[in-house]
Amino acid sequence: MAGNSQRKGAVRKDGTKKGQVAGSGGKHRRGLAGRGATPPAEARTKHPAAKRAALQAKAAAKAKAATRTGAGRPSTRKGDDGPELVLGRNPVVECLRAGVPATALYVAVGTENDDRLTESVKMAADAGISILEVPRTDLDRLSANGMHQGVALQVPPYRYAHPDDLVERVRAAGEPALLVALDNISDPRNLGAVVRSVAAFGGQGVLIPSRRSASITAVAWRTSAGAAARLPVARATNLTRTLKDWASKGYQIIGLDAGGDTTLDTFDGSMDTVIVVGSEGKGLSRLVRETCDSILSIPMAGPVESLNASVAAGVVLSEVARQRRS
Repeated sequence: MAGNSQRKGAVRKDGTKKGQVAGSGGKHRRGLAGRGATPPAEARTKHPAAKRAALQAKAAAKAKAATRTGAGRPSTRKGDDGPELVLGRNPVVECLRAGVPATALYVAVGTENDDRLTESVKMAADAGISILEVPRTDLDRLSANGMHQGVALQVPPYRYAHPDDLVERVRAAGEPALLVALDNISDPRNLGAVVRSVAAFGGQGVLIPSRRSASITAVAWRTSAGAAARLPVARATNLTRTLKDWASKGYQIIGLDAGGDTTLDTFDGSMDTVIVVGSEGKGLSRLVRETCDSILSIPMAGPVESLNASVAAGVVLSEVARQRRS
């Protein structure tokens, strides 16, 4: 019995008793711990959400740097030569859906999220547009009664072509010219609709005056359904002088007016043609009218006196395209 007791109580040279197992001293405690919850999608490098988060982080870094320099705030410049600010959730999401070019999407701090804002942020991130968080007061001072709903889209100024660029485009196309000039058109929706019709019926471009005319704004971009990105719009310092120059190059200048001396039924659109469209109220200005080779009217069966400017342009363009196909 005594021998057994001595064996049980025997001590090794390292000081430990026989039969005992040395512990890790807590060294392997970390390996026994659970892995925890699955990381969020943004933290997984190969997940699409992580790519979007990276783009947003990059935009946030730009915003932080811009805030220090004062460049990250919405521009207050107005007019054709400065950027345009589109305000409100519906206008912003419609612009992004239409592919309107934009440089920044501004979201006010503390703005409540909804489907439109979520879609706007996603489309902006996918398009590489900077997404900047700004104080709500920055948007308040740029809108009437604060009707921005916490979101704004900055659209850069449109790059207009020179009238000579349209002539070069006609020459490069190797087809008869089909250009549209707008006189006294002040509604950007009419301008956008005309651009869309010219592109649809094979025209080479649109000409507008530099002053007292609608310009390519976000509204015109939306109405053109993206055609403004494909079809050049030129601005003339003097519309009458440009039309006279084109007439000297052999283009027939045709004005549209309800009381015209030529009807669409008898019009020959096979030549190089410039169609000049005036507004419903003012019509063609006197000098532009005197520059036209003829004034064209559209026969109508009903009691309607005139058509909307963009509708009238579309009707004539359709007829010219039909003649050139036959």
